[in-house]
Amino acid sequence: MKTNILKTAFLLVFALTFASFTTLLNKEVKVKESTITWKGYKVTGSHEGTIALSDGTLIFDGNNLTGGNFTIDMTTINVTDLEAGKGKEKLEGHLKSDDFFGIENHKTASFNITNVSGSNGKFKVKGDLTIKGKTHPTTFDMMVTKDQATATLKVDRTKYDIKYGSASFFDNLKDKAIYDEFDLNVTLKF
Repeated sequence: MKTNILKTAFLLVFALTFASFTTLLNKEVKVKESTITWKGYKVTGSHEGTIALSDGTLIFDGNNLTGGNFTIDMTTINVTDLEAGKGKEKLEGHLKSDDFFGIENHKTASFNITNVSGSNGKFKVKGDLTIKGKTHPTTFDMMVTKDQATATLKVDRTKYDIKYGSASFFDNLKDKAIYDEFDLNVTLKF
C-alpha cells in the first residue's frame, strides 16, 4: 500500500514538474500595427490593396509556434493601386458585393491554425481558412522573430464560392477573365 502511495506521489510530482516547463504562451496580435495586403490578378493586369484584422492570437511553447487564430474584418477591403475618383470606389464596392466577398452577410473571415511543424523561427503552418462561411484547409510557410510573424499565401477564391470572372467556370471571358488565385502577404506584430 505504501509503495503504491509513493509511486502515485512520485508520478504527481513528476507530472507537475514537467507541466511547469511546458507552459503555453498566448501572444495577442497588435491589430493596428499588423498588415494584410492582397493582390488579385486578371488577364490584363492586377489590383492590390489592404484588409484589416479584427483580432488575433499566436500560441507558443517556448520559442516554437504551436497554434493561433485570427479574425479578418472583410468590411475594410481597400484598393490601394487606384486613386479616388478613378475607379477605386467602384472596385471596392464590387469586391464587397455578392459577386466577390458578400460582406453584407459575411462581415468577417477567419483562420485557425490546426498544425505547426518546424523550429528556429521557420514554420510550416496548416490551418482552416473560412471565407463566406466556407472552410478549407491551407498550408504556408511562416517566419517568426522576437515580436513579428510574416507569411505569404495563395488563396483559390473559387473554393469559397467566389466565381465571378473565373475562366474555370465561364467560357468566352477572353481579356475579362480574373485568375482564381490571389495573394495575401501578412505581417503580424505581437
